[in-house]
Amino acid sequence: MIIIIDYDTGNTRNVQKALEYVGLESKISAEPYEILKADGLILPGVGAFSLAMEELKQRELISVIQDVAQKGMPILGVCLGMQLLLEGSMENGFTEGLGLIEGLCEKLPDDPNSPVPHMGWNQLITTKENLLTKEVDEQYVYFVHSYYADCEPDKIDALVQYSIKIPAMISSGNIYGTQFHPEKSSDVGLRILRGFKEVVDHVRFTSD
Repeated sequence: MIIIIDYDTGNTRNVQKALEYVGLESKISAEPYEILKADGLILPGVGAFSLAMEELKQRELISVIQDVAQKGMPILGVCLGMQLLLEGSMENGFTEGLGLIEGLCEKLPDDPNSPVPHMGWNQLITTKENLLTKEVDEQYVYFVHSYYADCEPDKIDALVQYSIKIPAMISSGNIYGTQFHPEKSSDVGLRILRGFKEVVDHVRFTSD
């Protein structure tokens, strides 16, 4: 069972529909006991970083997510959910994140040729092969964001070229993130979610 974390800032139902399509049973929940016994987590999100972290804090989910991550549970953060995986964000001043992947969330630079927010389809440039990035190089995915993950190269799995090279997919061990919305990215997004399913299945098989 995959738990889609419900904290009132995510596009949860569309994510759940996409998971159903690729054969992953899921439940939308904010209950710590359900998160602790899950096979994997999806952390969705839209909106402001600080508000999202406050919602997770109010639900007493921050330490729960950190604990299951440390124990090896596969976690996928989507859009703002990916940014929350980082050590923090400079949006409206510094806010501490979940600290599951090294890096900070920074504002996209203003550029007359690359408006902020970055909205629409952009082409992936894969930089590291794993179960989520296989067969997605040069494919187009859908973005809506104004901030980006400033990470070390070894954490970046795919980039897109905008005003700068934006990390589109990041990972560290069992923790994965997509800056774009796979649930809105047609067949390519579903392919990436199938890759996450393979990660979950592998961890489940090796831990049985």
